[in-house]
Amino acid sequence: MKTTAFNPYLPSWEYIPDGEPYVFDNRVYVYGSHDYYNGHVFCLGDYVCWSAPVEDLGNWRCEGVIYSKTEDPLNREGKMCLYAPDITIGPDGRYYLYYVLDHVSIVSVAVCDTPAGEYKFYGYVHYSDGTRLGERQGDEPQFDPGVLTEGENVYLYTGFCGHGDKSRTGAMATVLEKDMLTIKKAPAIVVPGSEYSTGTGYEGHAFFEAPSIRKHGNTYYFIYSSEVMHELCYATSSKPTEGFRYQGVIVSNCDLHIDSYKPAELPMAYGANNHGSIVEIGDKWYIFYHRHTNGTWYCRQGCAEEICINEDGYIKQVEMTSCGLNGGPLPGNGEYPSYLACNLFMEESSVYVGGDRFPKIMQEGRDGDENVGYISNMTKSATAGFKYFECKNIKKIGIAVRGYGSGEFEIRTSWDGKVLSRIEVKFSNVWESYEEDIDIPDGIWPIYITYAGEGNVSLRSFWLK
Repeated sequence: MKTTAFNPYLPSWEYIPDGEPYVFDNRVYVYGSHDYYNGHVFCLGDYVCWSAPVEDLGNWRCEGVIYSKTEDPLNREGKMCLYAPDITIGPDGRYYLYYVLDHVSIVSVAVCDTPAGEYKFYGYVHYSDGTRLGERQGDEPQFDPGVLTEGENVYLYTGFCGHGDKSRTGAMATVLEKDMLTIKKAPAIVVPGSEYSTGTGYEGHAFFEAPSIRKHGNTYYFIYSSEVMHELCYATSSKPTEGFRYQGVIVSNCDLHIDSYKPAELPMAYGANNHGSIVEIGDKWYIFYHRHTNGTWYCRQGCAEEICINEDGYIKQVEMTSCGLNGGPLPGNGEYPSYLACNLFMEESSVYVGGDRFPKIMQEGRDGDENVGYISNMTKSATAGFKYFECKNIKKIGIAVRGYGSGEFEIRTSWDGKVLSRIEVKFSNVWESYEEDIDIPDGIWPIYITYAGEGNVSLRSFWLK
């Protein structure tokens, strides 16, 4: 029996952003950086890998630490962070992990005989004279490596382009020899940054960071985070190092641009940077990305959505959902934790994370404590949205709430729709359960829960009967 899959797809106490998904031997492996709950900066942890059977995408297994930050000779004291990695199988059949440390601008490589074993430091990407990529005069700093191996050619994609920095041109593609380290062909710009995007077709969606590369049929898909940060865009080409044309947005971690259920430019979650890629699992394609929690940029969690690649190669932007890898809506009965909210907003809208101004997903304890997440800081108009549920004969809805507030929660099946039920809550410093009648029409529906009271409350879970 398949395990129900959710978003985020890992436990609520795990923070693995920047996910690069791959299928090896009938398992999906996700390689990402490692945030800490309540971390003060990005990527404080060692690399941890998770995997799931391709036929059961809700059944994730922690493979443990696959690479320690102190394994790199430049970081024996562990003072630098491991930024977003990528992985590829080399011509020799081994698995090569590419990454950049946060205080240097060169690309490091580690190697392992298995997808999620103990990786060992292998070397630094360098020119034939031994000069490391990023340190030769004229080189741009290296960042966020993405990598693809075809035959004896290894294609390495890197770059970071902030607004106003004309020293950063765009995303780069570098061709490596089969030894996985030596440069065969020097870096070439494949997608422009914002300072060089005028007249290119990338205006408004120029390259910022997070380059990732995939190939589908004869087409190369370059996935990246754009200058607005919250969206993952893609460009395509018939060649791996030239000719990429902007195609569109695949996903936004605040659901901007989506107009299927709300105005296109209305954000429905608190976004910030984004990083991920696409992968084919069985006969379906998915986009992996991350969301932001705890009201900060530094507690990111991996999510995934099913996508469709049309015959012409086009990918339509997808909504953020709570059901992600499930292959369809969640069962419209039983109890669900509130951290599954794919929409989280209030009357004052914001594209970006806003600290304690807005509701946020958090957990008890500190990083590593396996405590289930919940939504806190819900003040008047704060709304949590959950998508989607297959509802049949639903007559009751309940919530578990605590906090210094009193009033009522309103239940809807669209963010601005008719109130279907009102649940009165009272001040309590412990979790209390409340339940009311509701009549949800049979069918597939989202559930929106809005706080309409005074004070500040937290929502642990809700249930349908």
